[in-house]
Amino acid sequence: MFRGKTFQVVLALMLCGLAVAQWKRAPLERPSNINPNLYRAGANATREIQEARVSAQKQNKRVLLVFGANWCIDCHILDRAFHQPRVAPLLEANFVVVHVDVGQYDKNLSLARQYHVDLGKGVPSVAVIDGKNSLLTSSSEFEKAHLREFKNQRRCSCSRWMRTACR
Repeated sequence: MFRGKTFQVVLALMLCGLAVAQWKRAPLERPSNINPNLYRAGANATREIQEARVSAQKQNKRVLLVFGANWCIDCHILDRAFHQPRVAPLLEANFVVVHVDVGQYDKNLSLARQYHVDLGKGVPSVAVIDGKNSLLTSSSEFEKAHLREFKNQRRCSCSRWMRTACR
């Protein structure tokens, strides 16, 4: 009886350890196999976005546009992150993902501008739209918001520092 209980406790601890290991924070890593068609060269991005919008509206989801290229290792790292156990369920439950090929920064540039994606900052870059094609956010808009927030915090910190220093 004692051996059976010990075995159950050890088994439970091992299962808990495996469960925790799945959820540990891990650095983003390069995928072992690069998908050469992650950003399909012949894809019609405008049509894919339209189809994704229709699908998203029916499923009450949003559309995640990922601008990138097959030559970009960071694009593949981001895609690998999208498939991790902690991220994949969240992404699948809330978004329809569309990979938009930018080629050598010579493709789909009008789409990038339309969705406020500054390709001058590099790829991958993202935008989130709803089923009605309204821009909810983009990596460029996110950066601007954080820059404004940083400037406001810095201004407050500086003015606080100046009040303290000038007493």
